[in-house]
Amino acid sequence: MPVRDEKRAVVAEIKDRLTTAQAVFVADYKGIPVAQFTELRRRLRASDSLLKVTKNTLTIIAAKEAGLDNLAAYLEGPVALAFSFRDPAATAKVLVEFTREHKLLDVKGGVVSGRSLSAEQVKVLADLPPFEAMMAKVVGQIKSPLYALVNVLSGPMRSLVYVLDAIRTKQAEAS
Repeated sequence: MPVRDEKRAVVAEIKDRLTTAQAVFVADYKGIPVAQFTELRRRLRASDSLLKVTKNTLTIIAAKEAGLDNLAAYLEGPVALAFSFRDPAATAKVLVEFTREHKLLDVKGGVVSGRSLSAEQVKVLADLPPFEAMMAKVVGQIKSPLYALVNVLSGPMRSLVYVLDAIRTKQAEAS
C-alpha cells in the first residue's frame, strides 16, 4: 500500500473517532516515560476513553473533514488526543488527576460537542461531580416540593385524626 493510501486510512480513522466521540482533549505528552504513558492509557480505557498519538497534520485534515476546525488551535508540538466516548467529565478528570500526580502531562484544551474548551475549562469540567450524582441531586430537588405538598395536604386530615382520638380517649375516661 503506497504512503498516500496509508495516510488516507489514518485520516479516515481519526475522522471516525472524532465523529463518534462526545469529546476530544488535547494534551502535551512530551517527557512522559512509556510506563506512565501506558498507565494513563489504562486509566482512560477504564472510563471508556482512548488515548491516541497522531501526526498533527493528519489530525488537522481529519478535524476539518469532521467539522471540528476549532481543534486545530491545540495541535502544536507533540500532542496526544484523548477521545471520550461516554462521559467527557470522567475523561477530563482522569487527565487532570494524572497531571496533578505526575506533573508531566499538560492538558492544552479540547472540544466537547463542537465547543472549544481551554485548559482552565477542562479543569472545571474535571471538578464536576459524576453524572449520576448530578442526576440524583436534580431528582431530589424535583421531589422536595412534592413531599412538602403532600405534607401540607395531609395536615388537616392528620389534625382530624388527632381530634377524633382525643374525643375517643375522653369518652373512654368518662365511662
